[in-house]
Amino acid sequence: MTTDQANETFGQLTFAVPKGRILDEALPVMARAGVVPEEAFHDKANRSLSFDTTRDDMRLIRVRAFDVATFVAHGAAQIGIVGSDVIEEFDYADLYAPVDLDIGHCRLSVARLKDDTEKRSGVSHLRVATKYPNLTRRHFEAAGIQAECVKLNGAMELAPSLGLARQIVDLVSTGTTLKQNGLVEVSRIIDISARLIVNRAALKQDPRVAELVAAFRADAEARARDAA
Repeated sequence: MTTDQANETFGQLTFAVPKGRILDEALPVMARAGVVPEEAFHDKANRSLSFDTTRDDMRLIRVRAFDVATFVAHGAAQIGIVGSDVIEEFDYADLYAPVDLDIGHCRLSVARLKDDTEKRSGVSHLRVATKYPNLTRRHFEAAGIQAECVKLNGAMELAPSLGLARQIVDLVSTGTTLKQNGLVEVSRIIDISARLIVNRAALKQDPRVAELVAAFRADAEARARDAA
């Protein structure tokens, strides 16, 4: 099937990208794979969520990281970029992550107040503030602890000092934010990097999706060789 035939059969491709920390690193990678947004995308004052690209058959949508996975898994977008933390948290059956882009590195960790020295051994129940309840429960269950997850979407570091939760599970990069809020990292759950994700059905049916996967994979492999 040619590109023109794919355009006629499947319509416009939708590529989902996340707001926030990953996007700045992702844009050069996207450009090398042929995904270049219109100029309006870079205007900080522009509140639009959907943008044209230099490809007539593709648009970009810019949404929250958790929503990138949902749009792609349900086929509203065919392809996207998101952190592996989001992929692991939702574990959508219709989502496939074929390429590790080797950008957006951080980790998902457990933290608590620096002066909280009570040992966790023997504890069977713990209240934890996080926006990753599934990953958090699985992590603590492996240690024989039932985690009561308090869902927060931000300001996680305030939870222990205000008595909302004994510990938190959140993304950590340098650890500076934890330190400034009197917290210490006590364990690491997973290391995280940004991944290219695709809708499984779209990958099988639309040759343009497979072509994009190949382009992103080739770029990742080239960067790996240059770094070796």
